[in-house]
Amino acid sequence: MVSVQLFVVDAFTAVPFTGNPAAVCLLDSDRDRAVDAAWMQDLAAEMNHSETAFVDLSTLERTGEIGLRWFTPTVEVDICGHATLASAHVLLEEGLTSAPLAFRTASGVLRADRAGRDAIALDFPIDVPVAGLPDGYFADEFADALGASVIAVARCRHDVLVEVSAAAEVRELEPDLAVLRAATGRGVIVTAAADDGIDDADFVSRFFAPAVGIDEDPVTGSAHCCLAPYWSEKLGKPSLVGAQLSRRGGTVGVEVAGDRVLLRGNAVTISRGELAV
Repeated sequence: MVSVQLFVVDAFTAVPFTGNPAAVCLLDSDRDRAVDAAWMQDLAAEMNHSETAFVDLSTLERTGEIGLRWFTPTVEVDICGHATLASAHVLLEEGLTSAPLAFRTASGVLRADRAGRDAIALDFPIDVPVAGLPDGYFADEFADALGASVIAVARCRHDVLVEVSAAAEVRELEPDLAVLRAATGRGVIVTAAADDGIDDADFVSRFFAPAVGIDEDPVTGSAHCCLAPYWSEKLGKPSLVGAQLSRRGGTVGVEVAGDRVLLRGNAVTISRGELAV
């Protein structure tokens, strides 16, 4: 294999060493013929970020679209917001293409464009939550696992959404990951309305996905495809800001637009280099 570029980018933040780090690997499938899904999974495990994005530039000139896949340290996933933001940031910052961008993914075509001087906006499919739980699960199980007062539980396309009574409860969660690991779907979103101590945010969240190798994700763009319609309906406005209260922390601007959700955020390149193997 010839030289393959590899970046680490902190997404949904403008401050280095906060937000959600993603590895971004730039490939050309016409050139890098040794690359397959097993190799991608091995590299993602080596990087050990919540997601590693693999960006395939081989189709850009022919179709105007860029191939994009995402792997956690243990599995390939169908959608990822922060690693998409990181990928768009790398392509634009390195001058490899210009905005707007179209990524061909397992979740269809996802678009990215500049949003102001520094931010990037992602166009993702909406994920409207449905009240209730998957068969065989009960709200009390989640209340016990989270150690929090559960107000509502809903099913999203990929995750379970749990609303609790206060932002302080979200911040202080120490969940039983073994129970959450058994929950149907990719992960569990825990959320509450923001309080006065969180500047500019309308709601807060944390995201746990031990079933796919991520005990807690620092900032989860795709979860906001479900959080956006949930809080938009509750608060009566289409544009909101979510604060994810992980240890690293980060913010996601959201706007409900029909059957799509726009996710806005900043990103910071932490490192750039080449794979030696």
